[in-house]
Amino acid sequence: MKLTTVAIVAVDGFSPFHYSVPCILFGDGVSGEKRFDVRICAETPGILTSRDGFALNATDDFSAIGRADIVVVPYWAHVLNRPPQALLDSLVQARNHGAEIVGLCLGAFVLGYAGILDGKRAATHWEFERQFQSLFPAVALDINALYVDDERIITSAGTAAALDCCLYIIRQRFGSTVANQIARRMIVPPHREGGQAQYIAQPVPGNTRDARINGLIDYLQQHITEPHTLDSLAEVVSMSRRTLTRHFIKATGVSITDWLTAERLRRSQLLLEAGALSIDAVAEQVGFLSSVTYRQQFKARFGVSPAEWRKTFRTRG
Repeated sequence: MKLTTVAIVAVDGFSPFHYSVPCILFGDGVSGEKRFDVRICAETPGILTSRDGFALNATDDFSAIGRADIVVVPYWAHVLNRPPQALLDSLVQARNHGAEIVGLCLGAFVLGYAGILDGKRAATHWEFERQFQSLFPAVALDINALYVDDERIITSAGTAAALDCCLYIIRQRFGSTVANQIARRMIVPPHREGGQAQYIAQPVPGNTRDARINGLIDYLQQHITEPHTLDSLAEVVSMSRRTLTRHFIKATGVSITDWLTAERLRRSQLLLEAGALSIDAVAEQVGFLSSVTYRQQFKARFGVSPAEWRKTFRTRG
């Protein structure tokens, strides 16, 4: 069987975890069978060191990228720094020769700088969404996806999503049996449901520069389980409906309805993670009038059901 050549782009100051994922998954140590010829490529071959004291040996320069079947960029430390032109040219050359190009986590920024993501969908770490969109407006960024494959240009979300992405690549080339075998040996799920949304910290504004709105937020937090209308809340702060709506959006950036929904979902996450209440009881305790509505809102916001969230994040004694 002809081996699939994988060129992994290495840089000084690399992140050990980001590099270990493709090296392990495309290596033969876990699978027990050699399917890939892995080449570590750097601008100048030799020993590269991480900030944590690890080292790796880059055996090839960037010219090996143009000869690879798969090119992986696992990491890029400074997203606002344009990569070396030699690297960008090599990625374009590899793409023109039909190679599969992979940007793991912030490695997606390197693909963006090379221009090969223009007009395509992509993923990257959710914390760098704004920088990515500012730098690459021609790319359709999907901040929820764990990984995106758009015509064999593959990008992944942050850090551990590299596992999902690399397993996907193996599954596409060698089938589910091989991918599942590798996943079992690594003790990781062969495929995760949902996306980045379930891992994104989404704070609800709890304090603003508007004293009256702060008072209303305090009131809502103390009465989260009760039904509220715009009229009843306007009466609490002695404002008209229109004035309240305008002030609340100005102070928090969201509408009252959106704030309430977000706060109720946030509280429900805590109950799901720490307690044994039924899903219906959780919905009631955070103020949803219908458990069906709660489930729908939760799934829409986080990409998974409340039961799936509990299974993933529940604190066990």
